[in-house]
Amino acid sequence: MLLENKVAVIHGGGGSIGGAAARVFAREGARLFLTGRSLPRLEAAASAARAAGADVSIAVVDAMSQAEVDRHVDEVAEIAGRIDIALNAVGFDHVQGLPIAETSLDDYLHPVDGYLQTNFVTAKAASRHMIAQGGGVILTISTPGARLTGRGLLGNAAQSAGLEGFSRALAGELGPDGVRVVCVRPHAMSDALATSYTGDMFGRTAAAGGIPIDEWLTGLAGMTVLGRLPVLDDVAEYLAFAASDRAGSMTGAIANLSAGALVD
Repeated sequence: MLLENKVAVIHGGGGSIGGAAARVFAREGARLFLTGRSLPRLEAAASAARAAGADVSIAVVDAMSQAEVDRHVDEVAEIAGRIDIALNAVGFDHVQGLPIAETSLDDYLHPVDGYLQTNFVTAKAASRHMIAQGGGVILTISTPGARLTGRGLLGNAAQSAGLEGFSRALAGELGPDGVRVVCVRPHAMSDALATSYTGDMFGRTAAAGGIPIDEWLTGLAGMTVLGRLPVLDDVAEYLAFAASDRAGSMTGAIANLSAGALVD
């Protein structure tokens, strides 16, 4: 198993990507600590991971709060003895699809502040323990907005590019201590819409363009090299690989899981 005897903390563990990652990490042998703000969603994700054979603990934690995240991570380290993997899968609903003239400053800054703050908070908390133990993996999640252009992408583009820059810089800082940092960049995932904020967000974006969301998603898929969009399992399987010792030489990487919406 890829992650046998690994201890993984997943922030946003009750969300679509966090829950999918939990199931795959569980199958691959990891001990899981899931955090989020919705206890029912955490319990559902934990149940699915336990069905895959994992030892799973859950905690309601605000991933924007350094004090709450520090306290939880310290508790995990005390219980499990170490932290091998820290995945931030926290998501924020935000405005997309509008031109700059119709976008407020608050709407523009909401994803920028949110994503950059939570990833700083969770990486800082995990890195203290990873540095002390001489290794670990920090995983972040971006979007193709970091490199795409077009109307309505301003906030998304700024947060995604900022998060990718943060991940690269963090890899350089923590590398000498044996800590790897990998950023994963998936595209829109249609199978996440029912359980994620993206359902409402993409629905509003499609409506702003005057088309049904199914047609909007079909248009996105048609712009990829593979002619399809990624699915949650694509992302979760890659996260498990990136967190494993098989990817031991990978750090500072931005993994392109956009199905060819972007070609590196």
